[in-house]
Amino acid sequence: MKLLNSVWLFFQDQILGVKWLNRLIGNGLSLLGLDIDNRLGGSIQFFLYDVIKIIILLCLLIFIISYIQSYFPPERSKKILEKFHGIKANIISALLGTVTPFCSCSSIPLFIGFTSAGLPLGVTFSFLISSPMVDLGSLVLLMSIFGVKVAIAYVIVGLLIAVIGGGLIEKLHMESYVEDFVKHASSVDIYYSSLTKKERIQYAKEQTTGTFKKVFPYILLGVGIGAIIHNWIPKTWIEGILGSNNPFGVILATLIGVPMYADIFGTIPVAEALLAKGALLGTVLSFMIAVTTLSLPSLIMLKKAVKPKLLILFITICTFGIIIVGYLFNIFSTIFI
Repeated sequence: MKLLNSVWLFFQDQILGVKWLNRLIGNGLSLLGLDIDNRLGGSIQFFLYDVIKIIILLCLLIFIISYIQSYFPPERSKKILEKFHGIKANIISALLGTVTPFCSCSSIPLFIGFTSAGLPLGVTFSFLISSPMVDLGSLVLLMSIFGVKVAIAYVIVGLLIAVIGGGLIEKLHMESYVEDFVKHASSVDIYYSSLTKKERIQYAKEQTTGTFKKVFPYILLGVGIGAIIHNWIPKTWIEGILGSNNPFGVILATLIGVPMYADIFGTIPVAEALLAKGALLGTVLSFMIAVTTLSLPSLIMLKKAVKPKLLILFITICTFGIIIVGYLFNIFSTIFI
């Protein structure tokens, strides 16, 4: 058992977390005359390490996920969802969201297509919630930084919010609050052919390049903010605002996350720095989920597809779900850390 634990820790720290890279960068900066123990040197080390680590993992993960995604084009996903009904359909829809686009803005066109194709509204909302929040890439990245327990718990919680949120919308029969152009739009009818292995690899390469170009600025921004938090903001400030002494920390973190726009790859460095400075785990996770699920640009796009009452319901369900999850994680944080 001890051997298995040692092997897993090595895999988590040195393979997923690439901790060796952090030491290598630190040694290199020291040779250049920088003191990595002071604020400036520590900030540079944090920035270089996180940017390189995330880029390596990001490109590898996007390639693998895109290759898998090539087996699930919209038309095929729609056909899969049509086979299920009730809560099972919400669960399958949320799971399909884990192998689709990496941000909420990219998910909305698919949501519109699924809705226009006649899929139940609650099922399509389960997909819409799950797609930006939970994906295989976020699972691996979270494991590399927070450990396997937090990563798996995050994914399970994300899927639960997606399933419950979609189920509530279905029960409330909100179909009349979808804009008419969505109901009469062309269904998700993208031609699906049996791609060869070479074509799937080419597709994965194109997706990797395109996604990387799109998220790279947010990685730089997220890591930059993380470096500032990690090395320049006093720990007492973070503990006071997002620590155990502030019972409203989860609510504050959720509200701060909503107007921001980033994907999971941009928010993880910020979350890492906040946690290291004394923020509670549930508070940090609430911030991450709010950023990826309720970003202001995606809500503006969604407003064009649904009427205000349904949009407000969607925001309310997600917000309350995120806040509840945050407090639960804070209560049981000793299990995960």
